[in-house]
Parts: sequence; C-alpha cells; structure tokens
Amino acid sequence: MHKIVRMWAVALVLLFTACDPARVYEQNVDLPEGNWQIDNAPVFEFEIQDTTQVYDVYFNVRYNLKYDYYNLYLRHQLVGPDSTQVSSKLHEVLLMDSKTGKPLGNGSSDIYDLQALAIDNVKFEKQGKYKLKLTQYMRRDPLPNILAVGIRVATDKAE
Repeated sequence: MHKIVRMWAVALVLLFTACDPARVYEQNVDLPEGNWQIDNAPVFEFEIQDTTQVYDVYFNVRYNLKYDYYNLYLRHQLVGPDSTQVSSKLHEVLLMDSKTGKPLGNGSSDIYDLQALAIDNVKFEKQGKYKLKLTQYMRRDPLPNILAVGIRVATDKAE
C-alpha cells in the first residue's frame, strides 16, 4: 500500500513539474539515513545554453520536524565550464519561523520540503556545464533529520 501511495506522489510531482517552462534544471539527492555528513557535499551539474538569459538558483531542502534548529547554514561553490569559480557564499536557510517555530515550506505530518532562493539574477557568461557544490556548515557532524538537498535553476521571472 505504501509503495502505491509513493508511486502516485512521484507521478503527481512529475506531472506538475513537467509543466514548468522556467525550469532549466532541478535535481535532489537523498541523504543516507537522513544524516548530512560534512564530507558529503553533493555536486550538481547543469548545462547553460542561453547566456543572454537571467537565471535564479534555488536550494531545495527536505527535512524532518525532529530537526533541532530553525535554520540551516549551507555553502555553495559554483564553478564554470572552464573550471573557474563563478561564486561562493555562505547562506542561512530558514526552515522554521524563529518566533513561532512553525515549519516553512510545504509538507504534512513531520516531513517538509522547502525551496529557498539562493542566487538571484545571475547571468552565466559562458555556454557549457556548470557545477554547484553544496556543503552543510552547521556545527554538527553528522547533521540529523535533513533528508534530502538539491538545487533548481530557473529562468528569472522578471525577465
């Protein structure tokens, strides 16, 4: 029964994301046993064809309400097709409202998904494959109750 529900959920997600003309790339990685090790830094590789377009990059985080903090510190490193670093920054992603403790994002029961704008209005100067590396920068290793992380690259809606 659980497998059938999960298959339907995956089918619905695919149906809704298939109709998203702004999305250039989106990929998520499940973290082993819901623990994010510092040395487990996923690298997402995406291709840019249109260098005249303006893009936004989002972080996707799936977390369990047992997560001990209201925020998550992440560092991104973005490398261009010529292996030069395009950008690197430490981000604070709020997973819960710091005053009310209410979880942010979408979910039910004890699992929530959050998509947070990380890099906005970026113009990629060169065509080709870019790599974005995500590293958790919390003081805990492993960091429990972070179930999956990912990125989304989309054309900027303001353009």
